Amino acid sequence: MPRPPAARPLAGLLLLLPLLLRPRPGALGSPARRAPAAAPGPAAATRAPSSAPGGARGAGVCKSRPLDLVFIIDSSRSVRPLEFTKVKTFVSRIIDTLDIGAADTRVAVVNYASTVKIEFSLQTYSDRRSLKQAVARIAPLSTGTMSGLAIQTAMDEAFAVEAGARGSASNIPKVAIIVTDGRPQDQVTEVAARARAAGIELFAVGVDRADMESLKVIASEPLDDHVFYVETYGVIEKLSSRFQQTFCALDACVLGTHQCQHVCVSDGEGKHHCECSQGYSLNADKKTCSANDKCALNAHGCEHICVNDRTGSYHCECYEGYTLNEDRKTCSAQDPCAPGTHGCQHICVRDRAGSHHCECFEGYTLNEDKKTCSVRDKCALGTHGCQQVCVNEGPTSYSCDCFPGYTLNEDKKTCSAVEEARRLISTEDACGCAATLAFQEKVSSSLQRLNSKLDGILEKLQVNEYGQIHR
Repeated sequence: MPRPPAARPLAGLLLLLPLLLRPRPGALGSPARRAPAAAPGPAAATRAPSSAPGGARGAGVCKSRPLDLVFIIDSSRSVRPLEFTKVKTFVSRIIDTLDIGAADTRVAVVNYASTVKIEFSLQTYSDRRSLKQAVARIAPLSTGTMSGLAIQTAMDEAFAVEAGARGSASNIPKVAIIVTDGRPQDQVTEVAARARAAGIELFAVGVDRADMESLKVIASEPLDDHVFYVETYGVIEKLSSRFQQTFCALDACVLGTHQCQHVCVSDGEGKHHCECSQGYSLNADKKTCSANDKCALNAHGCEHICVNDRTGSYHCECYEGYTLNEDRKTCSAQDPCAPGTHGCQHICVRDRAGSHHCECFEGYTLNEDKKTCSVRDKCALGTHGCQQVCVNEGPTSYSCDCFPGYTLNEDKKTCSAVEEARRLISTEDACGCAATLAFQEKVSSSLQRLNSKLDGILEKLQVNEYGQIHR
């Protein structure tokens, strides 16, 4: 069965923009073509001019196809603050390539970690400047990686008509781009399948530790066109620059002839100016950039977080649950029993002095290394096979025994009631065997003691009952 128009693949992520930028009848600009190679020098990002009312761009730039576009961005604890800034820059640069407006492309952002937050909906902003300012204000959530929950929220809420999504009758494609650096901590297979079945085209961009198989489960078919991976957040901008190569445009930013070290901003009518990434300042040549602080250079040596100080210096901080070491750069877990830090095989016990020691489960003994454990007795393991009682006879041996009123069978593991044992012994054999007679006397003695206890209990019950009746 053919898929509805809104659910047809838009081609691959790298080919997404040229398809979106096909000029519609009457649109300004020349047909889409690949921009020539950039001029020698550092690769720079491109920004289109600020959106005019209705999303129109400067002369000479093709008008992009309308979309309902939702970015789903991972802000779990593994994404460091500077890396999260790179993600927001990546989102902003894709926004720069689109015609933003109520009648053109609408954009929403879903931020997720162990919880999900819709930063703004498809109907919140209708101009590029406001949209990019909103992206810049997004703060990380800094906990787990619930990718399935994020996709479900995007499907149920971000793509809802009441949130600004256009209905199926409009034939406006619904596109979601999920960016993550980890393995989902929930189930994504069924959620992603439902999203695709609902006509949402899913692109998955993995960074660093991202699980490739999870990305394939999330993305739409064909996977070669919808799954992408980069080694670090520092190079994620390469994806946006590859998008920009597909633009049909006449300005230097899109053609790659601008020589801006960081960011090229199109001013319209073929004009442009250069800007720098966060933490950098534009030099006197108006093209190159210099770092404002050590943190921006990523050469600070902080293990967790680099914090820029007003004085132009910096200091290091640690993630929650860690303390800064004496070297003022590395971090140690505040909890000495935090997972992966103590080395105890069984149990880690916190001491008041901030240290810890290891202990073992019941039935085990701590070895000389004070970390690993060895079996203390076979009975503690629960694998002895004794039906009733296991008797420890040392670290490696044991024997089975029975409760009073039972006797051990020949298999030395199971038990039988004494009366049953009596039936198994013939009267003739019992009379002729001294050992059997001794056994019978032992059993009879046990039964007599038991009967005496029962008689005592019955007398107490009778006295109590009599007292209640005549009270």
